[in-house]
Amino acid sequence: MRRREFITLLAGTAIAAPRSAVAQAPAKTYRLATFWAGPAAAMSAKNPNIAIVIAALAERGYTIGQNLELHPFGGDMQLSRLPQVAQTIAAGKFDAVVVLGWPPAAAMKATGVPTVVGAGAGDPVATGLVVSLAHPGGNVTGISDDAATLATKRLGLLKQAVPSIRKVAMLWNKTDLGMTQRYQSSADAAKSVGVAVEALGVGEPDDFADAFAAMDRDPPDAILMVSDPLTILNRKRVFDYANAHRLPAIYETDPVVRDGGLMSYGADLKESFQRVAAMIDQIFKGAKPADLPFEEPNRYIFAINLKTAKAIGLELPPTVLALADVVVE
Repeated sequence: MRRREFITLLAGTAIAAPRSAVAQAPAKTYRLATFWAGPAAAMSAKNPNIAIVIAALAERGYTIGQNLELHPFGGDMQLSRLPQVAQTIAAGKFDAVVVLGWPPAAAMKATGVPTVVGAGAGDPVATGLVVSLAHPGGNVTGISDDAATLATKRLGLLKQAVPSIRKVAMLWNKTDLGMTQRYQSSADAAKSVGVAVEALGVGEPDDFADAFAAMDRDPPDAILMVSDPLTILNRKRVFDYANAHRLPAIYETDPVVRDGGLMSYGADLKESFQRVAAMIDQIFKGAKPADLPFEEPNRYIFAINLKTAKAIGLELPPTVLALADVVVE
């Protein structure tokens, strides 16, 4: 392991597990569920984020097929089904659950099952998931971030890349409280930097056509997409629209840029999900989520896709390129 990676692992207190503790595998078989609003199959060990969790748990002595079972669950994009799925998880006597997004986290809160939020749940205090970040006080803990700060940073990077931007179309899932909160933070940040907002809330796949039609009628200068299962599953439709209309767009995580998006600024998901694994390890060993502080990411990544920039005829300033942590060519 390189020195830089080792320092990153030590950055969060939850990550720092003694190697002596890792060497001895627990005798009990632990049952871990994964849960989000999308299809269950997408939360298997093939999911890059879940794969990070599984790898980090293996370093702590938990191995699938030996003393760890992984069971993916999903809501098939029907939010009304999430409470029922959560009850199924509760009946299954799982030792812990990893969730992505606010809706499944809220559904799990009602069950009392130890739950760790991996990403995408918004401000857990403002949405009522926890009492406070330092003392969650219930059965939910995890990783969160400062949406207002991130929104300001994203819009600032967008303005640096294209100084002429005056209006940004914002796409977000209006049925998700956590994402609505993130949209509002982005809208507030836009006002602070003198950018008008075209609010385009979506609730189902068909709504994207309406959002694109709205942009046709009232063209924006750029797009900001808030990530949740709905927008992620429809991301290529956003890419295609942005490319066809030569619109710069910024997203929240670097995998979206690796997949064809122009730019992103957000948490280093590898670091975040390694810390999720550390929390699960503590829960397996008897810790209560109520006593495990909600944490913020330690590292953020600015990513740029030069191929996409070329496709829309955008020449990025050298000062912006110099800021990038990831450049896709």
